[in-house]
Amino acid sequence: MKKRLTKKQMMIFALGQFGWSLLGGIISAWLVTFFMPTGTDYQFSGVQFIIPGLAIGGFMTVLGLITALSRIFDAVTDPLIASLSDRSKNKRGRRIPFMQIAAVPFAVTTVLLFCIDFGDQSSQFGWVNILWVSVMIVLFYLFMTMYCTPYNALISEFGQNQEDRMFISTSISFTYLFGTLFAYLPFVLAGVSYDAETATYSPKLVTGILQNLGLNDSLAFAWSFRVCFILLAVIALVAMLLPTFLLKETDFIDPKPSNENVFKSLTSTFKNKDFRVFSASDIMYWVGLTMFQTGLPYFVRISMGFDAGMTMLFMGGMSVLAAVFYPFVTKFVKNWGKKKLVIAGFFGLALCYAIAAISSIPGVCPQEGGANAISWVFGIAIMVLSALPMALLGIIPQSIIADVAEAEAKTTGENREGMFFAARTFAMKFGQSLAMILFTSLAIALKDESSSFDEIFPNKAGMLLVAIVAVSFCVLGAVILFFYREKKIMKTIAKEEDKEFLKAIENEKEPE
Repeated sequence: MKKRLTKKQMMIFALGQFGWSLLGGIISAWLVTFFMPTGTDYQFSGVQFIIPGLAIGGFMTVLGLITALSRIFDAVTDPLIASLSDRSKNKRGRRIPFMQIAAVPFAVTTVLLFCIDFGDQSSQFGWVNILWVSVMIVLFYLFMTMYCTPYNALISEFGQNQEDRMFISTSISFTYLFGTLFAYLPFVLAGVSYDAETATYSPKLVTGILQNLGLNDSLAFAWSFRVCFILLAVIALVAMLLPTFLLKETDFIDPKPSNENVFKSLTSTFKNKDFRVFSASDIMYWVGLTMFQTGLPYFVRISMGFDAGMTMLFMGGMSVLAAVFYPFVTKFVKNWGKKKLVIAGFFGLALCYAIAAISSIPGVCPQEGGANAISWVFGIAIMVLSALPMALLGIIPQSIIADVAEAEAKTTGENREGMFFAARTFAMKFGQSLAMILFTSLAIALKDESSSFDEIFPNKAGMLLVAIVAVSFCVLGAVILFFYREKKIMKTIAKEEDKEFLKAIENEKEPE
């Protein structure tokens, strides 16, 4: 019998999630924000590295197309890496060697993605920007898969019972939340502040330092963010590597390589009905979450009229409040089961989007730089009401996919945890990409007549459309998850110590 992880070791394992979520958070929060600036940012810096308009078919933006095409690449690499990990016979384990190889290039490509300096989109070499971002986003997602797929497979393998699995899920959700929060730090340290009353700009800390070193406004503006990204990537790299050196995989897991090839393994994985239901719902979750993370800076600035730095305040408030609920999620699961709570989380996130939609109606809140008491009401309402949904949706889905993977292993005898979590990684990236396609298109799709800026910039009318579409995805995710057969899965994997978790669902009627 292999050793169980101690609580301390589980928390060390969770550091890896902090690292990769910090890098993922940089992309979620900044890929769109950096390359699709607001009108006030453009007035100061005068640079748009990528064409922001609806350039493809009158709907999709160039940035949206780039993220969409990277998913085609992922459709091949995700199951391939999962299969290589599942079939690995490395003496050090099936997962950690992959994580160690991926960590450094994962961090480096995150930074390089933003380090383009070939002029703006209208210059002679503007097309190089598009090529550079296209290549870097593909590499970013490749190395993300190489780290995240083996890492997530360890959730099922390290969690030997429901109590351990919920503790690991809670720990990594905590580090995911704060990794994402750290990604918002550049809103406080980089760029400029804009005062609508005086129509003046004030450089933030890093921008001011770079201006004092002799950089002009546009260079100081861009490099203030890049400097922050470099520092954050170093922190993320250390966090990702620590569990790979401090935890010896084979002390806790008896590696049994899968004998199936990649195509057979992938086909077998998607034959699982409950996994298909979960994956479809999970895509809706990642669309909703990413539109929230990507859209938050715009809702804060454009919809409510705050300075960009307030994004960090609201995100920090959400994170702290969500963390308050984390210790209670396991108890909630024992009382109500996992499926009901995830569905409740979807509706809670939809409510937050509904509030964001109201704040985006032109005339309800002031223009950027002129926030007032009404702005604070909307901001605080979203911050408070999003906390519990973030806690539920951050913890429980990880545990559900681990349950499904274990049930499949018990039923078939094949240990394909890597393939199950690769499919979840793909669902995450597909959802994120779909969210970015929708956001970049919808945010500029409608002209806000009250705005003095051109329609190529995000505006209130566009943000209203974003919020309405996001509500639809959240509700759809809840409806799809209704068809997940929680009782069947739990009975398949239940151990003696899991009795409390079964009580909550013993009287539930399962969908056919």
